[in-house]
Amino acid sequence: MLPPQASPTGKIIRFGVFEADLATGELRKSGVRVRLQEQPFQLLALLLERPGEMLTREDLQHKLWPGDTFVDFDHSLNTAVNKIREALGDSASTPAYVETVARRGYRFIGTINPETIHPGTIGRGTIDPRTNDSAAATVAAALPMKDASEHKAAAFHPELNIPLPHRAVPRVLFALVQVMYAVFYVEALLHWRGADSALARFLPASAAWPALAAVFVTAAVGIALRCYLISAVAFDYQYLRINFERIFIPVLFLDELWALSPFLAADKIGFGFAFAATAALLYVPFAERTLLRMAYPAKS
Repeated sequence: MLPPQASPTGKIIRFGVFEADLATGELRKSGVRVRLQEQPFQLLALLLERPGEMLTREDLQHKLWPGDTFVDFDHSLNTAVNKIREALGDSASTPAYVETVARRGYRFIGTINPETIHPGTIGRGTIDPRTNDSAAATVAAALPMKDASEHKAAAFHPELNIPLPHRAVPRVLFALVQVMYAVFYVEALLHWRGADSALARFLPASAAWPALAAVFVTAAVGIALRCYLISAVAFDYQYLRINFERIFIPVLFLDELWALSPFLAADKIGFGFAFAATAALLYVPFAERTLLRMAYPAKS
């Protein structure tokens, strides 16, 4: 179990453009407060107080989740680490601050600003305050450049090589896509007679009824699917990406089938617009997968 340790320089620890106020439980970036829940902040504080030192998962469990606390520890710890990385703009594959030691624990690898280092604390990512003035000045001068390069590396998505957005953006866009499909399904069921007429115009009589039956069945399945995806992204379910990739082929088939739905309203919106809408909808399932990759990067 981790023994208590005093915070360096009182209650504030500064690293890069961030500072963690251990007294108030606040994280700030360039003086602006960054939203971070209590438990992730406590985990960050533990890592900051022991820079360069690996804290095992067992140590963290004893410290943050006592034995009388009934939680899914692995899920809670992974969620807390993800929240920290989100707040810091960090990534699991190219970490600038929080490094994962596979199946063992985590360590803080960023550079603690010299004025917040506790005398005698020497480790990876720290500076020995007992060095001579010229050496300390040289290291201090190099810190901003190092922090800037680390921040720049952490600002890109580890898989997609694009600027890393705030996770709320792809999550909201993904939810809106699910709402769009749900509206398609409900509209088709509410106006099934119109759908029947539209199918009769495009298909022979022998195929119109099977096609209408397919509309009913896939709409029912689609409504259940969209309810699951909306609720999962709303509650930030950490395994949503994994589950979505497992069912991607059936979802792709369903979405590609419903990409033809604009033709059901071709008499109202025009054939040209229906064709353009279908072309756009054909890409949407691939966009869904990309949005989930942006919101839930692969864990190391």
